[in-house]
This record gives sequence, structure tokens and C-alpha cells, in this order.
Amino acid sequence: MFLPSQVNSGHLVVASSVLLFIVGSYAVLFSAFLPSTGVALLDIIAHDTHYKYFFVLLIPTTSYFVIANWVGWQYFRNS
Repeated sequence: MFLPSQVNSGHLVVASSVLLFIVGSYAVLFSAFLPSTGVALLDIIAHDTHYKYFFVLLIPTTSYFVIANWVGWQYFRNS
């Protein structure tokens, strides 16, 4: 079984973060000012008026929830 090294895993995390940032910034900021791209998925995101914000805002909301749960668990274990 092939296990990727930590360096390759780090590159994968950075590349996926950059890709999410590019697609999210296109969906939220640039799609209103640019014409249709011809790529079906990007055009669907550009014409959507509600759910394109959901996936972008899901990341900080999930991060807050995880951190708040971890802090609460630490308070519970160390009290």
C-alpha cells in the first residue's frame, strides 16, 4: 500500500486551499463582472444567487464550531 509522504500531503493541502480560494473568489466576487466562461460548473455557480455563499461561509463556521468544541472539551476534562 502506498502512503504519501508528509511533503506530498502538505503540497496537496496547499494546492486544494488555493483552488478553493480561486473558485470561491470567482463565485463571490468576480462572477458578477465577468461574462460566462463556457465551463458548465462555473456558469452554474455564477448564475446562482444564494447557495454560492453557503460553501464559502461554511468553512469559517465549521472552523469556529470545531475550535469551540475543542475548548469546551478541554474545560470539561481539566475541571
